[in-house]
Amino acid sequence: MRTRVLPTRRRGRGDTFGRATEGIARAMGTPWFLVGLTLFCVVWMGYNTLAPKPWQFDSAAIGFTALTLVLSLQASYAAPLILLAQNRQDDRDRVQFEQDRQRAERNLADTEYLAREVVALRLAMRDMASKDFIRAELRSLLEEIDRRDASDAAYGDESGATNARG
Repeated sequence: MRTRVLPTRRRGRGDTFGRATEGIARAMGTPWFLVGLTLFCVVWMGYNTLAPKPWQFDSAAIGFTALTLVLSLQASYAAPLILLAQNRQDDRDRVQFEQDRQRAERNLADTEYLAREVVALRLAMRDMASKDFIRAELRSLLEEIDRRDASDAAYGDESGATNARG
């Protein structure tokens, strides 16, 4: 059995970091972030160029080294945060794709079942008598009954005549 050195995270709070990284990555991809970063750089360079020499903290003569370090630090954190957010999105897309695939399989199975039921109903309808068939059968039965009645009436008249003679 493994023993854990670090305490386990609770499930509810374990996703907080991931959501925070997505929020930061989303914010970095907005025009407002780019405008803000540009304004930050302009103010930084303007202050360190126009301010009195003792008040300047990043010299323009050496190429704004502190600004370069700040922007490099920001970029070094931005790239992994964006990758983390992208990985989370890939995971969500993978789950969504799997759910879509399962839903499509269920829909296909339902469609195939319904198609089989429609075919079974059509086959059952072929075996059922149609309205015209029933009418024709009833007509032929009525004609047969009328013929029997006519023949019985004719046979009955002869037998009645023989009985009267007898």
